[in-house]
Parts: sequence; C-alpha cells; structure tokens
Amino acid sequence: MAALGVVAFSLTFPATAWGLEGFGPWSLVAVRSLLAALIAGGCLLALRVPLPGRRHWLGLAVVAAGVVLGFPLLTTLALQTSTTAHAAVVVGLLPLTTALLSALRIGTRPSRTFWVAALAGAAAVVAFTVQQSGGALTTADAYLFGALLVCAAGYTEGGRLARVMPGWQVIGWALVLCLPLTVPATALALAHEPVRLTAHGVAGLLWVAAGSQFLGLVVWYRGMAAIGVPKASQLQLAQPLLTLVWSVLLLGEHLTVAAPLTAAAVLVCIAVTQRSRG
Repeated sequence: MAALGVVAFSLTFPATAWGLEGFGPWSLVAVRSLLAALIAGGCLLALRVPLPGRRHWLGLAVVAAGVVLGFPLLTTLALQTSTTAHAAVVVGLLPLTTALLSALRIGTRPSRTFWVAALAGAAAVVAFTVQQSGGALTTADAYLFGALLVCAAGYTEGGRLARVMPGWQVIGWALVLCLPLTVPATALALAHEPVRLTAHGVAGLLWVAAGSQFLGLVVWYRGMAAIGVPKASQLQLAQPLLTLVWSVLLLGEHLTVAAPLTAAAVLVCIAVTQRSRG
C-alpha cells in the first residue's frame, strides 16, 4: 500500500507542470484541493461515516495544513522556476524529515543502521541540490524545503491517526476540514488568474486532485499504519527516481548525469532501511 502511494506521488510534479500550462499556481492549488474534497466528502456521505472524535480534530488539522494546503502550494510555487527533476530529488529529503518527526512525535526508535542509511540518502540529496544551484540555494529550493517540513508533519500525524481510523478517512476528513478555505480561495484565484483549458492542463489537474491528493494518500496512510511511519517514509526514497522517469517520458526534460546517479544512490538506501530492525 505504501509503495502504491509512492507511485501515485511520483506523478505529482509532472502532473503539476502540466496543470500549470492551463492554470495559475494559486488556481491550481485551490481547485485541486476543492475537487479532492468533493470526492472525499462524497465518499464519507455515501458510507455515512460518523464525525471523528473531538480528540482527533487537532491531528486532522495538522494533516490538512501540511498535506492538503502547505505542500501543494509550496511545491507549485517552486515548479514555476524549477524543473520537475530538480524538485523531485530535493524532495528526496522528505523520508528523513518524516522519520525524524515520527521519532519526536510518536516515539518510534529505528535502529542505528536505519539512521545511517537515511542520513546517507539525505546527504546525497543535499549534495545534488547544492551542485545544481551552483553552490547557492534558490528561491525554489526555499519553497521546496518549506514543503518538506509541513508535509513531513502531515505524514507523521496522518500515520498516527491511521492507527485508530481507516487511512481514507484521515485524508477525507482533512480535505473536508479545508473546505471553508478552499471554496473562497478557488473563487478568488479563478477570478484573478487566467485559465486556458488544454488537454495537458485538465489532465494534470485531475491527477493531482484525484490521484495525488486523495487516492494516493488513502493507500499511503494505510501502508504507514501497517508497517510504521519510519519504514514507510523511507520507501519514498524511490520517488525521485520514478519522477525523473516521468519527467523524461511526459515532459521531455533532459537530465544531468547527477540526477539519476543521486536517485540511484538513495534507492540503495531504501534496501538498507527496509532490512533494518527497529
């Protein structure tokens, strides 16, 4: 389940790049969240799912702020000036960030081997980022690093909640919780940003709404609940490699030698983290 989530997430950046061909950045983020909330709300209503307990609403708010609003907005802003290949490898830091927050929030204690492999993967990502930016971080990198923090918080809290409620309900209620913000934001963004409906634009929007924002997170949270947040998070080290493949196939981007080498290096770290014992 966690691996299926990673596959879905790996298409997010190429789909966002497609979506930006027809929508402005604020419109794309607002509309994707609104569409995903309508899908999730429809499922919750159809199955007559009761409201979560009061003790779960703070955790759902963290998921909403990090996964529904923060990460999509910050990565979309970054992709206005960054290639999907570069953004994908920078976001390779997400597994380590999630594992660290999980240790602090949930009290998980992975082995020393786990941390060595996770740090090695993170070091490869940082080296790639500095090399690609000529030794200085760009504005896009600042957006991406901010996205890492808020998304890791959303993943950690969502993984914790998925132990006490189905994973699809975690993201479903988080999306519904954002409706008071996404409805006016959609109206405001569409009124101020031009929309040009193209096949790529519509396809990209539909994927980031239904695939990345809902279905991918459904299986992702279910996987995290089953194998634990740290191990599930390290599977995301494969995400940059998959996104690099999609960026070539779907966007025609040309990769530097460093990009696939970095992705391959962090892929090796996955095997180590998955074989390590907590």
